Amino acid sequence: MNILFLSHYYFPEGNAAATRVSALAGRWVKMGHKVTVVTCAPNVPNGKVYSGYKNKYTLEDIEGVKVIRIKTFIAANKGAFKRILNFLSYMFSAFGTCLFMKKPDIIIATSPQFFCGFCGTLLKWFRGFPFVLEIRDIWPESISAVGAKVPGIGLKFISVLEKLMYKSALHIVTVGEGYKQKLTKERGVPESKISIIMNGVDSTLYYPGPKNKELLKQYNLEGKFICSYIGTIGMACGLKVVLEAAKNLKTKGKNDIVFLLIGGGATKEDLENQAKAEHLDNILFLGLQPKNKIASWINTSDITLAHLIKTDLFRTVMPSKIFESAGCAKPILLGVQGFAEKFVKDNSCGLCFEPENAQDLVEKLLQLYENKELCKTLGENGLKNIATKYNRDSQAKKYIEILNDYVK
Repeated sequence: MNILFLSHYYFPEGNAAATRVSALAGRWVKMGHKVTVVTCAPNVPNGKVYSGYKNKYTLEDIEGVKVIRIKTFIAANKGAFKRILNFLSYMFSAFGTCLFMKKPDIIIATSPQFFCGFCGTLLKWFRGFPFVLEIRDIWPESISAVGAKVPGIGLKFISVLEKLMYKSALHIVTVGEGYKQKLTKERGVPESKISIIMNGVDSTLYYPGPKNKELLKQYNLEGKFICSYIGTIGMACGLKVVLEAAKNLKTKGKNDIVFLLIGGGATKEDLENQAKAEHLDNILFLGLQPKNKIASWINTSDITLAHLIKTDLFRTVMPSKIFESAGCAKPILLGVQGFAEKFVKDNSCGLCFEPENAQDLVEKLLQLYENKELCKTLGENGLKNIATKYNRDSQAKKYIEILNDYVK
């Protein structure tokens, strides 16, 4: 089939949205389908266009996927006003680009961000494109959850658009049971209209391997117990808890435990400055790393960390970090309540702590630090129970089966 995929983010960006869409699109092409992705010039999280790209209309072929990059207003991943301008500019630019395209067999529009999803609605209204909506974030709650200052009238307007978007979609695909329940119970979306395609493990990228001795030597990490957070360092992540935990560990004399924060985002600079001011030499900020190096960092770590601020909205999410850690047979230290917590406990692949509770984080971390056999067992459980069941290949096939039902 001829699939048009609207995604604000795409490879070489390495956030969860870009990774998911890239993995699906590449596999669909290998299955014999034609896939076109409409996206931006890669720039997340700092709002700086990557080397080799320009913020203008360009065409690119990435492993058989036709990638159309459109011009948008680019902004760093912080501040509500500029970010919303960024989102809106994508919607209008993508709509204009797709308006005169040959009609695809199906169009998928994915959120985040919200206005990318709504662009699918516009194309259904104006061109009659068969439209499937992918939900990876619930708006407008996600704006309020991270403390972004948006006027109440703006949030009400988004709520109206949200209902129109759900109604206009032929089908809704979401990434977890939590989102499905929220849509059915709070938004009134029929359960029959929703399918779940969870994130998963790309076994070509994430698999068990030895510690990278060069990385250990380069960053003076030999003999250290390493807890790594790898991903966007943004408002929703609440990583101030790591600084508090690092201080706690120093007072306990646990100087051989080190936190690595790998990635960039809205709060990275502030956190890094605070860590320096408080002489927290047990935290290293390593910035953005190439996507093909992430598995090496996970394998070089003893445990990985996933954390989000404590809010009811995030009880529905399923962080992709869980799957990446499981693929490398590493235990995860999870500070996310709700469905993600249940998923980790049910699969015995890590330990969970209360979000924003540094004392609880430290207690669970020390359990793993003091019991290397537990670390090994939890990591092996993740590989066995998650990586083998939730993988990109099977998910791509399942997704296509759903799309087939809506192709005339």
